[in-house]
Amino acid sequence: MMIRPTTTALVALITLSSTTTSAFQTTSNTRIISTTTLFSTPPERTTDQPPKPPLFTLVKRVAVAGATGRTGKLVVQQLLSQNVPVLALVRDTDKAMSAFDPTNELLTIRKTDLGSKDDVITAIQEGEGVDCAMWCATGFSDAPDQSIWDKVSAIFGFATNSQGSIDAVGLPALGEALAKSPKRTLANGSDKSAPLPKVVMLSSAGVTRPDWTDEKKSALEGCAGIPIVRLNPFGILGVKKQSEEELRNCGTEYTIFRPGGLNDKWPKNSRPIFSQGDVAVGRINREDVATILVDLLSTPEATGKTFEGVSIANSDGYYPPAESLSVALDRLILDKDGVSEDVARATYAIMQQLLPGEKQAAAELAMGQTYEQLDKEEIGRLGARGTEEAPIVKTA
Repeated sequence: MMIRPTTTALVALITLSSTTTSAFQTTSNTRIISTTTLFSTPPERTTDQPPKPPLFTLVKRVAVAGATGRTGKLVVQQLLSQNVPVLALVRDTDKAMSAFDPTNELLTIRKTDLGSKDDVITAIQEGEGVDCAMWCATGFSDAPDQSIWDKVSAIFGFATNSQGSIDAVGLPALGEALAKSPKRTLANGSDKSAPLPKVVMLSSAGVTRPDWTDEKKSALEGCAGIPIVRLNPFGILGVKKQSEEELRNCGTEYTIFRPGGLNDKWPKNSRPIFSQGDVAVGRINREDVATILVDLLSTPEATGKTFEGVSIANSDGYYPPAESLSVALDRLILDKDGVSEDVARATYAIMQQLLPGEKQAAAELAMGQTYEQLDKEEIGRLGARGTEEAPIVKTA
């Protein structure tokens, strides 16, 4: 029997005011709205779904942008372990040669300027059958071996060049290069089958929050008030948001995954929790993120959707990852249909209960402070909230 992953679409009933769009106000004339008006209704499924074909039978070659990054490297390793040919698009070939086995016949390493549309398109066209791509070029991390400002400035330095945002140039270039390639499906290109994504983007939770109204930021403070959103150094969240829009408009099948805080100390092989509306806050192990990204290449239910992901720690085997992402992602809403404000706010109320720690007060965190330190009333490594201090190192 397949264990189905938890999603926010599993809410049975949500109480809403009949006189307001807020999902949190309580009035004397409240009414109950069934979930069929709030969430997409998946088709009937059985637990006897046929297994998916091996990934190497569904793709010819996967281009991975940012292949030597902390997450990109894990993605490449997982693809190669499944006998999937990989084209690694990198800035530094020497670094790539030391990160991977250059004698692996499944791996091709190409120095690529991700800020050049022409170079990215040429790389795909010369990539010996590349039919899908993974964008892992940027992301956020709370790894202990770097200061938060070093990490953010490194992200900023990689996300921009003299011509503008690398994400906003290279990512849609991938989409444009693959837009006219044959349709990818589980049934080898059958027009009757749902399309698989050709481009999977690793984005980040929080990219839309700086643009929320003051009312929404106040009502959803638990996700709008977290350090990376509150400080938004270099406007990096806006860079990611712009890049997402560029991908949606490039004319190819896509999936955008926005993980929460990447934490290598968080238990891996844990149950992913998917949501929409950009209200998720929490942790997820980087290896689990890489697994999800690779699985999305064979999940048609993910195509045309943007969603967030955190995980529930798999303690004593009670919350293992599901055998497939399909059931959970099938419940999510297509980008073209949009996520309503009621759904986003109801989802927020649920996701806040899944926060790490005892206080579950993400908005009280300082930059560089953990949930565990907050519980113990310990100051984080960068100082108290509102007074965080760290040198900002410019990158070349």
